[in-house]
Amino acid sequence: MKKLKYIFLSSFITFLIVSVIFAYYYYQNKSTVPDTQGNEQVSTDSQKSSIIPINLRTDANNAITKSRHNIITETVKKVSPAIVGINVTEIRYYRDPMSADPFWRQFFRDRIYQREIKGLGSGAIISPDGYILTNDHVAGNASKIIVTMTNGKHYDAKLIGTDLSSDISLLKINETNLPYIKFGDSDDILIGEWAIALGNPFGLFEINDKPTVTVGVISALGMNLGVIGERYYLNMIQTDASINSGNSGGPLVNSLGEMIGMNTIIYNEGGGSVGVGFAIPINTIKKIIKELKTKGKIDRDFWTGLSIHSIDRGIAKYYNLPNTLGVIITNVVANSPADKAGLLTGDIILQADNIKINDESTLVYILNQARTNDVLKLKVIRDKKNIEVNLKLEPKP
Repeated sequence: MKKLKYIFLSSFITFLIVSVIFAYYYYQNKSTVPDTQGNEQVSTDSQKSSIIPINLRTDANNAITKSRHNIITETVKKVSPAIVGINVTEIRYYRDPMSADPFWRQFFRDRIYQREIKGLGSGAIISPDGYILTNDHVAGNASKIIVTMTNGKHYDAKLIGTDLSSDISLLKINETNLPYIKFGDSDDILIGEWAIALGNPFGLFEINDKPTVTVGVISALGMNLGVIGERYYLNMIQTDASINSGNSGGPLVNSLGEMIGMNTIIYNEGGGSVGVGFAIPINTIKKIIKELKTKGKIDRDFWTGLSIHSIDRGIAKYYNLPNTLGVIITNVVANSPADKAGLLTGDIILQADNIKINDESTLVYILNQARTNDVLKLKVIRDKKNIEVNLKLEPKP
């Protein structure tokens, strides 16, 4: 019996030893078995690799590159070739101060000197055959105009036509198959949408033949700035995209690469950009350049027969008006277009073609945008009642 117990105990111990050995080798081998992806699994932390696999690194770099190429960068890439730098030479005449005095003039005669004034600005190619858009205050009085392209080429440009009132000039260079910028619709702009300003601030275009790009948003629409140096700046687009000296004439484009305005004026207190810039709406420009292209000037040979005056506080109080916006008619010429339209002295004009009238300059601006035989739709207050009047702009007699 004792012998039987000894045999059983020996067998059991042997079985345990074999089981422990088997288990050790089994789990040791399992820790290095290849996984289903073909990558060896390592059981100890010290054996784990700290190097990112090449395929993951490539995917990460591609993702970063794609994220940098957004709609703004793609738009800039598309429109930049159509931007030009403009250098102008203007001849200005000066009278000798001695000639202003009749006494000295009899000895020195009327001496007038001329001086060359250099200037610069920006422009945009608007057709493949070389038409270029810029401001009148950039090139309107130039005797020589040189255009610099993004490929480094320089061209002598011809002034096709210019308009002082709207501050718009049209140039032309002798070249074909040029990159050009397409027009958008300035009546379809949203406040807050992206705006991109391109141009030649401070002549930097000359350094690398590339336009300077600034990005912002549309800050406001329909900004009436009034008359500055015989130029009417009303219904302007406001943007916080940085605009500086030399940007005048350059395009303001939307995120689709469409030109929605022409950078023209900046507001500054210390001589630099403070994020308040203004552009002429492209829909205004379309009307002007069409006539400049065919006639070289804008024909405003019509009349209204109206005399007007801005509303001041006294007039507003007398007519019980809530503010000083609008103009009051002070005289109507007999048998004039205004007379035929039924306008009367004392009528107050609040709107013309859905544009609010701030003062005299606003109405003058609207008339500058009009053409002979156009019909203006006027919103008028007469005897405390709102009425609408159609005013036809007839040719001058």
